[in-house]
Formats: sequence, structure tokens, C-alpha cells
Amino acid sequence: MSEEQAVLVERRDRVMVITLNRPEAMNAINGALSNGLLEAVRELDGDDSLTAGVITGAGRGFCSGMDLKAFARGEDIGPLTTFIREGCSKPLIAAIEGFALAGGCEIALTCDLLVAAKGAKIGIREVKVGLFAAAGGVFRLPARVGYTRAMEMAITGEPITAEAAMDAGMLSELTEQGGALEAAIGWAERIAENAPLAVAASKQLVRAAAQGNDEETLWKMQEPLSKKVFSSNDAKEGPVAFAEKRAPNWTGT
Repeated sequence: MSEEQAVLVERRDRVMVITLNRPEAMNAINGALSNGLLEAVRELDGDDSLTAGVITGAGRGFCSGMDLKAFARGEDIGPLTTFIREGCSKPLIAAIEGFALAGGCEIALTCDLLVAAKGAKIGIREVKVGLFAAAGGVFRLPARVGYTRAMEMAITGEPITAEAAMDAGMLSELTEQGGALEAAIGWAERIAENAPLAVAASKQLVRAAAQGNDEETLWKMQEPLSKKVFSSNDAKEGPVAFAEKRAPNWTGT
């Protein structure tokens, strides 16, 4: 399967929808999907006409994790690790149907907001196959579901339901089955109503604060972001559009 087939990209105004497209393999991660996902996210990041992205899966679920057959063949999934470590400067929303397991959960945890359909299973099951969630799962989960629930998930390998994830504060929205993608696009469209540079700066600072940086560090991080955002064309456009009682025409510059 080619990289183009393994990951599909669709543009909806200022939103990019990225679809993991190996439904016959439950969207398991092989070399093609790994490369395709990183390329799609880099395209999103490099396009000023886009403000946010949604990652979803084709078929019955979001992503079942690593393709163990591809792993055994030695296929390179390094680009996936690059994506998970570097993330995206623009907001990403995960739209989860069915399951987001192992590496699929770690892809979701790289996103800023998660939306899931009722009954979906979310978890890191690597301990059941002699591995552990080495793509960020073991240390990103506590911030999303709390220490106790994260420890349970990590050492038992048992997933939680979308309902439990919602109760734990992991999800922004719980939908009926089949509704996760449209709900996630709705969140992305709400984000895209705002100025792209301001959104990206806000995302960066919220993440930095959540990672435990102290205020002095955060003030220093904010300085160059403030200069960039407050001197931008969008910073001029926003007040003018407000005064003229019209929707702003954001350019991301």
C-alpha cells in the first residue's frame, strides 16, 4: 500500500481532516501510515490557510497500534515517532470511533483535544505483547486521566471505555456511535474562527504550563510569541473587523 493510500487528506476551509486509511488492518501502524501521517501534519503546519487539523480512522476504529507483522519485517516507523515527539504547532483533534489502542492511543495523546464515540476502547496494551508504550503513552496518560487510572492502564494493559475517559477528563466530547468525526470537525471549525497565530501561541503556552514549566520560564517563552502575534497582520485585522461588524479575514501572517 502506498503512503498516499495509507493516509488520506481532505481540506474543509481552514481545517485539514487526516484519515488513517488501512481499514482492513484496523489502521495498524506500518511504514506507509507512519510516513503519510508525518507528511500530512507537516503539510498542515506549513500552510497559512489552515488553522487546525482532525485525525480520524477509516473503517471500524481509529487505530489498533503497531502492525506487528510490519514490525517483524523491520519496516521503518521512525516518522511516527517524530510526529509523536514533535507534535504539530497547530491544534489537532482526535476523532475516535471503535478503538484507539497502543500506538493508536499514543497518536491520540499527541492531539490537543479528543472526541470519542460511546463504547470506544482507549488504552495502551503493549505489556500484553512483551513491550511497553514507549511512544509517550506511559508518561502522557497521567496528565489526561490521573495517576491511578494511568497506572492501571499501563500495567494491566486493559483499555477504558470512552465513557470512563469522559469521566476522567480525557475527552472534550462524548458522541453517539458514528458521530465522532463530525463533532471533532465542529471543534476544529470553532478553533478556526480565531486568528491562527494567536491560536498556535496559546496552544504552545498551555502545553508548556501543563508540562510543569515555572512561571518565570513561561514568561520568557511568551516574549517572542507576543512580539510575533501582536505585530502580525491578523492583530491589525481583528480590531478592524470588530469595528466594522464583520467576520475577520485571517491570513496567518
